[in-house]
Amino acid sequence: MTVVQSNQVTVQLFGECSPEPEFDFPRADRLLTGNPKRTTWSHFVNDSGEVYMGVWASEVGSWHIEMGPTEDEYFYVLEGRGQIVGESMTKAFSVGDAVVIPAGFKGVFEVIEPLKKHYVIVERQS
Repeated sequence: MTVVQSNQVTVQLFGECSPEPEFDFPRADRLLTGNPKRTTWSHFVNDSGEVYMGVWASEVGSWHIEMGPTEDEYFYVLEGRGQIVGESMTKAFSVGDAVVIPAGFKGVFEVIEPLKKHYVIVERQS
């Protein structure tokens, strides 16, 4: 991995590091369709643990999501297609789309075609 340092701060390029993948599946109480294996490559967590980012991928399926009251997520779709369904709204997304899921959102995350995204999650401490 190439690291650029300035004043003891390290800059990472996602393409130049290879974090170990972590695998999981939606919890049974949240699962709606399929049983999609999800893979996360965590590239960065800040010192306070409030900001984390990386690459995430999922097989086809759907599950309930619930963002915490201080947790926002931004993601950029690299591959695939999906949608987020909330109260009286559906937002479809595909390659090249940038999406924000705001704090407190409750709904359904559906992967229609195998999905890969860059993500940034900010979870502010009280």
